[in-house]
Amino acid sequence: MASIINWYRDLMDNRSDPRVKDWPMMSSPWPTLAICIGYAICARKIGPSLMANRKPFELRRVLIFYNLAQTIFSAWICYEYLMSGWWGHYNYTCQPVDYSRSPMAMRMAHTCWWYYFSKFTEFADTLFFVLRKKNEHVSTLHVIHHGIMPMSVWFGMKFAPGGHSTFFALLNTFVHVVMYFYYMVAAMGPEYQKYIWWKKYLTAFQMIQFVIIFTHQLQVLFRPSCTYPHVFVYWIAMHGFLFLFLFSDFYKARYNKQQAAGKRPFPNGLCMVVPDETSSLNGKNGYKQEGSEVPNSYASSSADAFVRRRPIS
Repeated sequence: MASIINWYRDLMDNRSDPRVKDWPMMSSPWPTLAICIGYAICARKIGPSLMANRKPFELRRVLIFYNLAQTIFSAWICYEYLMSGWWGHYNYTCQPVDYSRSPMAMRMAHTCWWYYFSKFTEFADTLFFVLRKKNEHVSTLHVIHHGIMPMSVWFGMKFAPGGHSTFFALLNTFVHVVMYFYYMVAAMGPEYQKYIWWKKYLTAFQMIQFVIIFTHQLQVLFRPSCTYPHVFVYWIAMHGFLFLFLFSDFYKARYNKQQAAGKRPFPNGLCMVVPDETSSLNGKNGYKQEGSEVPNSYASSSADAFVRRRPIS
């Protein structure tokens, strides 16, 4: 136990970035871990139990304003990532972390903290599911995905707030801008569905995003002179591979009816595949188009509800 405690103290005090030590939630991993565990318990147990004998809330306006706020928030973080390095200052082939206190380095570190904070705001997605009694959408992997992201990003923020792997966060926030805008329009009701005909292309765009992410990460391994920590390279690349596989499987199942015929429901996996707007239980807008039926397939499964939302996460 003494060896473990000494290793932990050395890791937190001597190997982490001293610039962020006194920032909110950065001195220790335990507050973040406690929030993540509390989120999982509330999402799976406490929330559904409290709503069991209550009527579902009508949250149409709340969803519209929430998705608008998330769109603006994601756009601002994306802009900050560009201005703090990726717009003409960072090297796209190998970018070590700048641990100095220069204005550019500190701006990047602050941007990383806001990206970390955004992982908590995304808990509201699950809250809205529970309040609207869409418990079938709060799948185990949905909770795991949202529950581990703050903890995962915390380590990047604590030890490497900047550098090569922030490129994935830049892409992720850009995709969130488009995704939350889509969900905002979808929440406005069936009369606005004609304006979001491009959902199929968003799914393809997301798959391209993951290819770019793991390619950008792994090419560092072929550059021996690059000093960026390889542990983060492997971690981000692993996410890219996993998400690409699940998105491509979803894409074939959803948009290739010949291949989808006779298949089992799409497995739980991701949070940001674009839903089928003809489903009345898509977990975001909750509206049914006239003349359409709720499909007993991918769109109406709990897996589809989970794969609709975010981000590397």
